[in-house]
Amino acid sequence: MLVGFLLGHMTGNLLIYQGRKDLNDYAYFLHHFLHGWGIWLARFGIIVAFVLHIVATISLTRQNRVARSSQYACNTTVQASTSSRIMIWSGLTVIAFVIFHIFHFTVRVDPALASMKDPADPSRHDVYGMLIAGFKNPLIVLFYLVSITLLCSHLSHGIASIFQTLGLRTEKTRVPFERLGLAISVLLWIGFLSIPLLILTGVLTDSELASMASPEAPAGLNP
Repeated sequence: MLVGFLLGHMTGNLLIYQGRKDLNDYAYFLHHFLHGWGIWLARFGIIVAFVLHIVATISLTRQNRVARSSQYACNTTVQASTSSRIMIWSGLTVIAFVIFHIFHFTVRVDPALASMKDPADPSRHDVYGMLIAGFKNPLIVLFYLVSITLLCSHLSHGIASIFQTLGLRTEKTRVPFERLGLAISVLLWIGFLSIPLLILTGVLTDSELASMASPEAPAGLNP
């Protein structure tokens, strides 16, 4: 459920490349689907899945520690992937990132971001302009870069583990599932980070608001 949410969330975010209208139309649909209940049902399901994932992780870690009657004579963790060895740390970073992301773009504690209105329809929030303004801070973009990278590292191992939990991973399917996890993780990494990086570098700008803010040239001065 969490992986599906990330893929859907990324797809929706990529509408920023189609322009303000398409992205704001998408955001408006999400907030008014099922008379506004749709997004709250989705949020509730995601929160439950997220909490269960954390609880299951803690429970599994405790069971593994209890099962070890003594320390290994030889530490064989060198055979494990880097992603699997930093799962706890990447998971904790993801939790911090989720909290920050909610306050940044969902709760919108920044009054400047919260008050942005769609120039074509002031009755709805300007998500397009909010993203442009929100990612102009290099420190915020850096935090997103580190967090998304660790999230995708977390997923590259976690997605393959889903199939193992469901009993679908065998010696024959191990490599294909690992490659699937890596492919999805790379796709999410590129999709999510392309937006803040292009905004920070000035490739993706809010040209519509800039043209509205700049005064028109006096008559007769145009060549």
